[in-house]
Amino acid sequence: MNTIWTPDLSAFDGPKYQALARALRDAVRRGEMEPGTRLPTVRDLAWRLGITPGTVARAYQLATQEGLAEAVIGRGTFIAQPARPGPKVPLHIETDSRVIDMRTPQLPEVGQSAAMAQAMRAAAGRLDGAWLGYPAQRDEMPLRQAVCDWLSDIVLGPVLPEDLALTNGGQHGINVVMQCVLRDERPVVLTEDLAYPGLRHAARLVRAEPIGVETDEEGMRPDAFEAACRRHMPQLVCLTTEAQNPTTVRMGVQRRSDLAAIARAHDVFVLEDDCYSVSGDHLPAFRALAPERTFYVGSLSKSVSPALRLGWVLCPTGMGEAGRLTVQHGQFALSRPLTAICEELLVSGAARRLREAVRAELAVRIEAMVNTLGAFDLAWQAGLPFAWLHLPIGWRASTFARAAEAEGVLLRTADEYALVHGRAPNAVRLAICGTVARGRFQNGLGALTRLLAAPPTDLPV
Repeated sequence: MNTIWTPDLSAFDGPKYQALARALRDAVRRGEMEPGTRLPTVRDLAWRLGITPGTVARAYQLATQEGLAEAVIGRGTFIAQPARPGPKVPLHIETDSRVIDMRTPQLPEVGQSAAMAQAMRAAAGRLDGAWLGYPAQRDEMPLRQAVCDWLSDIVLGPVLPEDLALTNGGQHGINVVMQCVLRDERPVVLTEDLAYPGLRHAARLVRAEPIGVETDEEGMRPDAFEAACRRHMPQLVCLTTEAQNPTTVRMGVQRRSDLAAIARAHDVFVLEDDCYSVSGDHLPAFRALAPERTFYVGSLSKSVSPALRLGWVLCPTGMGEAGRLTVQHGQFALSRPLTAICEELLVSGAARRLREAVRAELAVRIEAMVNTLGAFDLAWQAGLPFAWLHLPIGWRASTFARAAEAEGVLLRTADEYALVHGRAPNAVRLAICGTVARGRFQNGLGALTRLLAAPPTDLPV
């Protein structure tokens, strides 16, 4: 079924493509266009509305990303059948012990089990009747202070317990930030053009539109960020200043300052993801440069153990209560056992000792990776549990991943970090696998080296 559809865009604020997408969404909800209805061609609708074809194409693309419409090659764009609600792609990848799994960083066992057992015994000794009721955030104050002490070697500006919101890991922290600051029906969230997939999954859960911004050897480009702010009027930008995932890029001080000035000029909140924070000289974090608008997210998952599920959001100055209320509306507070165990690990110093032991073992494996693959185009950073490998001519990322899997090595391609319709380089991310013996890990690196040195001469079309 075809339709002659000429919406009135004057009722919608914001960029024209967003207004057109909202008008289309409303028309479907009101039943004006049923599933299977063919939308006007891009040029026809652009002519009738007095806007550019590119604007219409952008709106159709947005509707397609939402599942509201579907594009059929050679036929046009149609209203889609109602989709099953909820996420469709898992975020967490369950590791496979039968192979050398380099898809997700895995921490080595350096005493975490014994330390957590001891912390559990200490927590059990303090168990009382209060554990029978709902957990309350006021009971988290000692743990919030312990987290502040944990962050004391990072240049964050003032770090006060009242500005902290405790979360169930870093991913939950990202969700909390978006729930706290985003408003309106289809807010825009800016990310680096290659970014941690959890950012776009979190954005979709709150009906936000993630848009990638071009990056270079220092991270997000200021000119591209400025242009995106003017075009899309974003409410939040997500940045990784210390260790960009997946490219390993570290942002310089001047770049951070330039981006902070643009965020301030356009009144954009900043989510600074530092879950992969590494040791060494710490440059001023974005939170230190723009404390009035930056949410700093971190966790124990990449340094002590992901099983603990302790994360935090250092909120903009004066917004800690808003962050904690956002957590409370979702889960009241952290569970008492988790709070007690993590407090014991942090206050006793066990967490710091474990972090140093983890770093020491990872350093050995990072050195092995660099020594083995260093002849190729490998980007890495000391202390970071992954590297970024641009493939030599002859290999495609997808083909290389399949060949590596045949050799018993799993890895992630650049496609997994690109947004919908984004461009991915011919590269793969290699995570440090700390759960297998060093010799087996070295064997996996050797298999990758042999593949890289002998690219196929004929790739499938």
